[in-house]
Amino acid sequence: MIWNPEAEQAEQEVREKQQLADLQKLAKKVYEKVPFYKQRFDEMKVKPEDIKSLEDIKYLPFTTKTDLRDTYPYGLLAVPMKDIVEVHTSSGTTGIPVVDAYTRNDLGGWAEGMARTLTMAGAGPEDVLQNGYGYGLFTGGLGAHYGGQKIGMTVLPISSGNTERQINFMRDFGTTVMTCTPSYALYISEVLAKMGIDRNQLKLRIGCMGAEPWSDNMRKEIEKKLGIKAYDIYGLTEITGPGVSSECEVQSGLHVNEDLFYPEVINPATGEVLPYGEKGELVITTLKKEGTPLVRYRTRDITYLYREECACGRTTIKMHRLFGRVDDMLIIKGVNVFPSQVEQLLIQIKGITPNYQIILTRGDNHLDEMEIKVEMDENTFSDETKDLESLKNRIYNSVKSKLGIYAKIRLVEPMSITRSEGKAKRVIDNRVI
Repeated sequence: MIWNPEAEQAEQEVREKQQLADLQKLAKKVYEKVPFYKQRFDEMKVKPEDIKSLEDIKYLPFTTKTDLRDTYPYGLLAVPMKDIVEVHTSSGTTGIPVVDAYTRNDLGGWAEGMARTLTMAGAGPEDVLQNGYGYGLFTGGLGAHYGGQKIGMTVLPISSGNTERQINFMRDFGTTVMTCTPSYALYISEVLAKMGIDRNQLKLRIGCMGAEPWSDNMRKEIEKKLGIKAYDIYGLTEITGPGVSSECEVQSGLHVNEDLFYPEVINPATGEVLPYGEKGELVITTLKKEGTPLVRYRTRDITYLYREECACGRTTIKMHRLFGRVDDMLIIKGVNVFPSQVEQLLIQIKGITPNYQIILTRGDNHLDEMEIKVEMDENTFSDETKDLESLKNRIYNSVKSKLGIYAKIRLVEPMSITRSEGKAKRVIDNRVI
C-alpha cells in the first residue's frame, strides 16, 4: 500500500517542476521574512529571482547547526509568533538547543511524512502502534504519534523505558507495530526471554527504528529474536523530526519525501555538490516548512543519493543508510554527545586532571555502554577509598544530569593515560554494529 500515490509515485518531470516552484517560493520568503537569510543571501550576492532551475540551489547559502544556535530561540522564524502552535528542540546538552517551530500546516506535513513512513513498513489503520520513542521536546515520540494517528492506527503513547511494562503492553493490547531505537528493540528481546514470555504470545510484526546507527547484521538479529520485519527510518530535529526518509518493504535504501525535502550530497570539505552515487555529506532544504524553514541545512550525516526503479512502485530518490558523521559527535542510546562536552564537565571537578578517555562498548543487552576513564591528580590518588568513591559519584551524577546519559566512571592513577604530541585520542569506540 502507498499512502500518497500522487506524491510518492509522481513522474520525475512533474515532481521537479513542483520542487522548483517550492524552492523559488521558499527563497523569496526567507529573504523577505528572515533577517539571517537576507544577510546570507546578500553576502553571497544572490537574490531569490536568481533561482531559475533546481541546479541553481548551489548558489544559495548553507545553514549549519551553529547558525541555529546563534539565532536561538526564534531568530529563524518566518512567520509571526501567533502562527506557531508547537515547538520542539534538541536536548541542548551543548548549552544551547536548536529550535524547530511548527505552524498548524507544519504539523500536518510532519504527520504526512510519518504516515508515509509507517505505511512503507506495511502498517495500516487496523494496526496497534506502541510508540517507544521519547515524548516531550524530543521529536521522535510525537512524530510517530502524529503519523500513526493520521493513518488511523491505535496509538499507545508508552514512550521509552520500563521494559517489562512495555512487553506486558505488547501482549495485553495486541501491539503489532513498535517504534523505538534498534538497540532498545534488542534489549526488549532479551527481557522478553527473561520474563519467560513466548514470542508467539505477541502479535508484533513490524518495527520502525532509527535515532542511532545500526547495521544489517543488527537488523537480522532484531528480526530473528522478535520475529518481526525491522525498517530503518531517518529524520532530525532541525528539519522536522522523523519522516524525512524511510525504507519500503524492498529495503534497498531509504525513500526521501521529495515533495517535502530537497536533498543534496556535498563534499564536506569544499561544499561542492556531488553526483548521484558519490558518498558525502547530506544537505536538506525544507520545501514546505512554514515556521522555521531551512535552506541547504548541513546534516553532517554521510550517505549518497541514487535513483532506481523500485519494486514498491515509488519513484522518489533514495538515500543509502548512513555511513557515519562528518564530525566527532557520538550517539549514545539516541542522545547526542560530543567529547568536548565531557571535557568541559570534567574540568569543573576538583581532584582530577584534564586527561580522560571515553570508551564505548555494546553490552550483552545490546545497548550502548559508555565508560569514562578519568585521571586523578597526585593528592586525590593518595586519598582514602571512601573519598575516591565520593569523587566517582560526583562525576557520575554530573554526567547524568548535564549530558543526560549514564556512564561508568573509572578513576585511574596519574599519568596512566597515554599522551600524544598530536591530537589526543579521547574516544575508543569498541562497538560492533
